[in-house]
Order: sequence, then C-alpha cells, then structure tokens
Amino acid sequence: QVQLTESGGGSVQAGDSLRLSCVVSGPTFTSGVVGWFRQAPEKEREFVAAITWQRGRPTYGDPLAGRVTISRNNAKNTVYLQMNSLKPEDTAVYACTARPPDASTYVYWGQGTQVTVSS
Repeated sequence: QVQLTESGGGSVQAGDSLRLSCVVSGPTFTSGVVGWFRQAPEKEREFVAAITWQRGRPTYGDPLAGRVTISRNNAKNTVYLQMNSLKPEDTAVYACTARPPDASTYVYWGQGTQVTVSS
C-alpha cells in the first residue's frame, strides 16, 4: 500500500508563494505518476499538475497554469508543487495522488493540505 503524506500548506497573502511536498512511502514506487489535485468548498475537484516518477515529465492543468511547477526528488521519494503569485481563488485543499503504471486512474490519495490565500 503506497502512502502519501502532504505538507507545506498554510495561510498566505495574495501574491505570495508556497511549496507543497508529498512524501511517497510504502512499497517501492518506481514508476507511474504522482499528481496534485485541489478542491475548494462546493466546487469540483480540479487537476493541478502531475509528474512521471521515472522521467520527471510534468503535466499541468488549467487552474494554476503559468504559476506552478511540479518536480520530484526520487532519492527523497518526494514530489514538490511550487505555487507562485497565489490568488484568493487558489484557496482549497490540495491533495497528492499516485497512479501506478498499470492503472488508468489515480489509486492512492493523501489526506490533503489546506491552502488559504487572503486578499
């Protein structure tokens, strides 16, 4: 069972930056995809970004396009989400997720970390 543990959320002002971290633990996760989604109250869950574990190839969703960078450190089993120029509408719970290479959907989820951006 792969476990995902997020950290780095908090309360910031509009225009600030935050870096979220997701530690991947459990059975060795040597391939597949690790991603981030977010969900604000009364809104649909949104895809933020994902990265392939082996090659480090990123994919980005629309919500933070141009303001976010996803990266990973395989030695630390950690995926990072660097978010810049944050806006109040970025306020949400950000959750880390992992998809094994043979899965068509994300299977493992972290509990999420709250990001609150005030104006």
